[in-house]
Amino acid sequence: MRPLFAVSSLLLLSACSTLPTPDPNQAWVDLAPGDDTSLHAIQVDEREWADKRYFEVAPGSHELTVRYQFPVIPSNIGPVSEPLWRDCQLNLTFKDFSAGQRYQMQAGSIGFRPWIKLYDQQQKLVGQGLPAGCQRT
Repeated sequence: MRPLFAVSSLLLLSACSTLPTPDPNQAWVDLAPGDDTSLHAIQVDEREWADKRYFEVAPGSHELTVRYQFPVIPSNIGPVSEPLWRDCQLNLTFKDFSAGQRYQMQAGSIGFRPWIKLYDQQQKLVGQGLPAGCQRT
C-alpha cells in the first residue's frame, strides 16, 4: 500500500508543477525570482490572475502586478543577526506584448528597494516596473 501511495503522490505533484502549453495567439511571461526569493503573478490589468507561476496575455498593452518577497541582509539593516523579509507588490506596464512571444520577468532588490524588469526572447530589456507598496513579514 505504501508504494502505491508514494507513486500516487509523485504523480500528483508532477501534474501540479507542469505549466500549460502556451497559446500561440497570446504573449507568455515567465517569472524568474532570484535566489532565496519568491515571485508570484497577482493581477493583469487590475484583475486577479489565477496562476501564480506565469502570465499569459493578449497582444497589446497590459499592466502586470507581481508579489515579490525577499530578504534584506543584516549588514543593510544594522545590528541585527537575521535577515528582515520584505513583501512587496510591483507593477509593470508594457505596451507592445506580441502574440506567440515569450517574455521573462526578473525581480531583485538593492537593500530595501525592490526592482522588476521585463526581457524579450532575445534577452533585451523591454520594460521596468515600479514598487506599489511593501511591508515587513
